[in-house]
Amino acid sequence: MEELLSNLVSLGATPTVLLMAFFVCFVGYALGAVQVKGLNLGTAGVFLFALLFGYLCTLPGLKEIPVLGKFYMADAADSKISSFKFLSNIGLVLFVTSVGSIAGPKFFRDLKVNAKTYVPMGALIITIGALVTVLFAMIPGIGPAYATGILSGALTSTPAFSAAKDTVAELAENQVGLVVLGQAVSYPFGVIGVVLFVQVMPRLVKADLAKERTLISAPVATAAAKDEKKRFALDEYGFAAFGLALVFGLLLGAIKIPLSAKGYAGPCFSLGTTGGPLIMSLILAHFGHIGPISMKTDVHALKSFREFGLMLFLLGAGVEGGVVLVQQISQSELGAMLVVYGFLAGVVITIIPMVVGYLFAKYICKLPLLSNLGSITGGMTSTPALGTLISTAGTEDVAGAYAATYPIALVLVVLANQLINSLMLA
Repeated sequence: MEELLSNLVSLGATPTVLLMAFFVCFVGYALGAVQVKGLNLGTAGVFLFALLFGYLCTLPGLKEIPVLGKFYMADAADSKISSFKFLSNIGLVLFVTSVGSIAGPKFFRDLKVNAKTYVPMGALIITIGALVTVLFAMIPGIGPAYATGILSGALTSTPAFSAAKDTVAELAENQVGLVVLGQAVSYPFGVIGVVLFVQVMPRLVKADLAKERTLISAPVATAAAKDEKKRFALDEYGFAAFGLALVFGLLLGAIKIPLSAKGYAGPCFSLGTTGGPLIMSLILAHFGHIGPISMKTDVHALKSFREFGLMLFLLGAGVEGGVVLVQQISQSELGAMLVVYGFLAGVVITIIPMVVGYLFAKYICKLPLLSNLGSITGGMTSTPALGTLISTAGTEDVAGAYAATYPIALVLVVLANQLINSLMLA
């Protein structure tokens, strides 16, 4: 026993992070499997427990406990947080590339039919969220820096968070910490709120999901079978094709577009590690090949990548979020009530756009329920909620509505954060 403890105490950094990660994975999935009146958190349970785990790892007393002291993280500068960020980024690109690859064959057909709905949906959701954010920003003691941090957390948008930090750094550098705090306090409900919404709505409207699935399913437009036989795959499962889609997607996501007169030295927009791989995988899956090389990946492999990627993303984001939240609250000189206001503001900014978007899609656009909910997950830029919706709906076809709405929402939420700070801090 003493030898075992000695080995554990001498555990290196990489094994320690892996031990922490898969422990969180196990407990998180167990938590997500708990059913309460037919509802469950699913993979989002990993995020919830990861938040708690991140907080527990900041407790000073942990340092004095044998073995467990290896888990201690003083703040977000700890090297283990860098490892969790890496896991989160790996998970994110696996998830969105899988979603794009699955949705791609039907995506452009679906977009052609419903573009007049999906684009306004993304615009409406972000506009409502931005207007509510402005109202909160006008409250004395809140301000635009904190409010835009809340908006980026409520919509779980990392690009919007980065844009807010960059703009505030230019106009009021001493308030950058408020952006970070706003994102940290609103992010948890930004994840959980949308996850629960896409489960609750079908129950509230007593939807027949079998019937709803038929309303959004359609034959896949593919090349003739004789042409398909002319393609050759580089490996049995299409891993090489998947990897190439990722490479092209990351390159596309790295392209930056300046948003100010300062050019690349100022705030820039990019599709990032979410938008780039998503769009590129949609395109490659739609065409299905590059010359004679097949770009198809086995659908079972894609589903495994999608779930594993979502788990890694939520795991990394949750642990980092728990540590950052503790750090930002401890450093804040504005009191605990500011945190309460930020959390409540985040709840409002998450819920109101969803409800308005749902009513708009249902009564104005006449979208089927599952397309409606898929579009909402895209408009809210909510990666975790899409995973939950696919599970709830029992069909991959909802990913098409997500993918069609997501890009416009991504662009607008970044621009909204920059505009709010530019106008209200100037």
